[in-house]
Amino acid sequence: MLPGERFTEADLAARLGVSRTPVRLSLARLEREGYVLPRPRSGWQVRPFDFERFEALYDVRVVLEQAAVQRLCARERVDQAGGMLDALREVWLAPPRQRIADGRQVAQLDEAFHCALVAAAGNPEMTQIHREVTEKIRIVRRLDFTQDRRVDATYDEHAAILRAVLARRADEAAQMLREHIGASKAEVRKITLHMLQQACGGRAAG
Repeated sequence: MLPGERFTEADLAARLGVSRTPVRLSLARLEREGYVLPRPRSGWQVRPFDFERFEALYDVRVVLEQAAVQRLCARERVDQAGGMLDALREVWLAPPRQRIADGRQVAQLDEAFHCALVAAAGNPEMTQIHREVTEKIRIVRRLDFTQDRRVDATYDEHAAILRAVLARRADEAAQMLREHIGASKAEVRKITLHMLQQACGGRAAG
């Protein structure tokens, strides 16, 4: 379905070959996460893609993650978060031959990496807000891992960020995070535009 497209619960259930109950539950969750909008007397609508909202959410993410690594890099905080950081080290500092190539798996690991950095900072309110932002950008964010070069870049950039955190180089870690998230945002925006253009072109041709 394209952004802005309208549909009914019955239409979606028929398309998926399931009853309306699981569809209703799924739509309620998607509404909470901001992906669909209820439309009186006409069912539902896929939320139109809002680039301003996309930019705003990524801006909030940068602020939260930079603040988190600044806090995390305090000596006692890194020591307290040792177990959580050890788990990240096993994934992101592994030799190249042990890297996972599947984009969907790496997307999940990427999300876990950023969430773990924020959680390790030890501020529950920051962690909750970051989790909410993460849920809102999850679908578009995963587009970043549809290309092999972005998977490789993510491994390299995460490794560099993690090494800076472990060495308590807070400013360096924060700057690398900003650049890393910025590169991901630019890639996701480009891919999203391309997909929308292709989809609209296909509909017009049909």
